Amino acid sequence: MITIIRNVDVYKPEYIGKKDILMIGNKIATVEDNISIELNCHVEVNEIDGSGKIAVPGFIDSHVHLLGGGGEGGFVTRTPEATLSSLTKSGVTTVIGCLGTDGVARDLMSLLAKAKALEEEGITTFIYAGSYRLPLKTITGEIMKDIMAIDKIIGIGEVAISDHRSSQPSFDEFAKAAADARVAGMLSGKAGVINVHLGDGKRQIELLERVVNETEIPITQFVPTHVNRNPELFEKCVQYAKRGGYIDFTGSEDPDYNEKLDGEISFSKGLKRLMEENVSMDNFTLTSDGQGSLPVFNEKGELVGLGVGTSRCLIKAIKDSVKKQNIPLEIAIRALTSNPAKAFKLKNKGRIEKGFDADLCLLDKNLDIDTVIAKGKVMVQDKTPIVFGTFEEKQ
Repeated sequence: MITIIRNVDVYKPEYIGKKDILMIGNKIATVEDNISIELNCHVEVNEIDGSGKIAVPGFIDSHVHLLGGGGEGGFVTRTPEATLSSLTKSGVTTVIGCLGTDGVARDLMSLLAKAKALEEEGITTFIYAGSYRLPLKTITGEIMKDIMAIDKIIGIGEVAISDHRSSQPSFDEFAKAAADARVAGMLSGKAGVINVHLGDGKRQIELLERVVNETEIPITQFVPTHVNRNPELFEKCVQYAKRGGYIDFTGSEDPDYNEKLDGEISFSKGLKRLMEENVSMDNFTLTSDGQGSLPVFNEKGELVGLGVGTSRCLIKAIKDSVKKQNIPLEIAIRALTSNPAKAFKLKNKGRIEKGFDADLCLLDKNLDIDTVIAKGKVMVQDKTPIVFGTFEEKQ
C-alpha cells in the first residue's frame, strides 16, 4: 500500500510548513514539497487531502492498564480491558501496558497476550514487567531474563512508592530492582526503565531521590508518573526534572474539576511551569492511566469514589496547552511523541521523518483528531474508527 497525504501542515514535532507525506507500507518514505511518483505497474495508491489539517506523529501512551485496573473497592470495581478503537480514536498508535495495584488476579502472561492481540489488530505495543509491589512477579522468574528474552518487555513498573497500596519497598529492594532493569536494558538494547507510581504519601519522591543520590544508577533510568496529583508533589518533581530526570503527567478529561476537587495540577499549567523553570523540553511526557481505576480515598484510606481513565484525555491536554496557556503545539505535542520515544528508546517512533514508522494523526483546525494512521493503515477516518478489534461491536 502506498499512501500520500497532500498539502498538510507538518509538525514532526517541529513545525516544517506545508508538505506532502509519502508512506510505503508501514514506513514513512519521504516528507517533501509536491511529491510525484511514477509507477510502472498497478499499485494501489491512497491519496488523502490534508488541506486545512495538521499532521503530528501518532501518540505514544506509555501508561495504560490494558487488562483493566482497579479492584480497590472489591471485585465489582475491576475496570474493563482496553479495546483497539478506544485507543486509536484517541490518537494512540503505540501503547505501553502495565498491571498496577492488582498483580494477583491479573498476571504478566495475560498482559503479554493482550499486548500481542492489540499488535495483531494494528497498533504497536510494549509492556512493563511487574506491578505495584516488590519483589516483582515476572514471567521467567527474573527481571533481567524478562527484559532480555521477551521482546515486548522494555522495563519494569509501575512500582508504587509513597502510597498506602504499595508494598512499602525498602531502599535496597528498590535500588536492586532498578539496577537489574538497567543492566538488562543495556544488554538487550532496550530502555530498561523503571516506571514509578507516585502516591499522595508524605514521603513523596524521597525513595527515588535516595537511589539517584546514593547509587550510580542515572536519573534518566526512572520515569515517575502521576507527578501532577497535588501541588506539593509537583513542586518536588519540578526540581527533579531540573536535575535532568523525566517526569510523566497523568492526563484528565476534566482538569479544572480535578484542580478544584483535590488540587491536581493540569498538564497545561504544569508544562507552562516547566517552561518558566527552563526544564529541558525533552524531559516531560503525558500519559492517560487508561483503563486504570481513578480511586478517591478519604483521610482514613477508605475508598469513597471510583472512575476509569481513558486515552481521550490526551488530546484534551494538548488543546488546553495551546488554547489556554498559549504554548506552541510543537512543544506540547512532544509529550506524546518524541519525548516518550526517547525515554523508552523507541527508535522508529515519535517523529514524522523518512524511515520512521508510518504512525501519525491528522488534526483539524480545532486540534480535534480527524484521521489516525498506524503502521501505514488508516484506523480512524473523519473522526470515526474504521478498524475495530476482533470482538468489538462496530459503531
